[in-house]
Amino acid sequence: MRHFTSLEDVSDINKLIKKSLEVKKDPFQCTGLGKNKTIGLVFFNSSLRTRMSITRAATNLGLSVITLNVNSDSWKLEFEDGTVMDGASAEHIREAVPILCSYCELLAVRSFPSLINQEEDYSERVLMSFIEHGNVPIINMESATVHPLQSLADVVTILEYQRTHKPKVVMTWGPHIQALPQAVSNSFAQWANAMEYDFVITHPKGLDLDRRFVGEASVEHDQEKALEGADFVYVKNWSSYQDYGKVMSDKSWQMTLEKLKLTNNARLMHCLPVRRNVVISDDALDSEHSIIIPQAENRLYTTQAVIQQILLNL
Repeated sequence: MRHFTSLEDVSDINKLIKKSLEVKKDPFQCTGLGKNKTIGLVFFNSSLRTRMSITRAATNLGLSVITLNVNSDSWKLEFEDGTVMDGASAEHIREAVPILCSYCELLAVRSFPSLINQEEDYSERVLMSFIEHGNVPIINMESATVHPLQSLADVVTILEYQRTHKPKVVMTWGPHIQALPQAVSNSFAQWANAMEYDFVITHPKGLDLDRRFVGEASVEHDQEKALEGADFVYVKNWSSYQDYGKVMSDKSWQMTLEKLKLTNNARLMHCLPVRRNVVISDDALDSEHSIIIPQAENRLYTTQAVIQQILLNL
């Protein structure tokens, strides 16, 4: 594995899951693997779990870490070719990426979509620019369309808590006050379809995800019907893909403890951050159903497993 930008870069998902669990048992098994090497973390957007987990994972492997917050620490970047740079952008991506690669053996990039131009967002312009102009492995810390580091942690968490060989996993849309990307939802759907789940996506009509990510998943517009017999409930908001970026708010879709009673004593998941009593109620988040903290902790071990695999191929 050279890059880790989506599930498509993973040749053996079960091997990567196994490695993640091995790392969890002993995070310091390969402390010298990254000796005299540096990973550059390039953030175009804010982060808590991703920033902390990848920094800790890298240091566990002996890597040095350089963090660049593009919007505050560097010149504004230009991505268009042939442009006359007489505006706000002072540096072109064609120079910036090769320079970053000369300082670092690995780069990790985080960049959200605009939710204005669907074609541009789904072309993954920022992420693809780093691959096109760089010569080192690139790790996707969330891009316009997917968040593979999150999804790997999600499937590892489900494996740890599942009680049957083929659990029913329901990803349900939740209400929100602002437009959020489809990245986490797309990515979880992609990874869930690769696993042996009875996988169901439930959301109000008009909030369908891109069919490329939905795949063979069942789609149900009746949330309560979808929740019946669920072993895992993954709550996530996303804005409209068809009416791109449009915010839809239906408070009746908030996840509550009462709704979880419809399930097979399901485990409750969310990628975080979560707006309490908007997306999920306090009584559900604070109940024994919730595994959001172990889910977040697993981000460390799965990220470390990804970096280990990349370092071994350098």
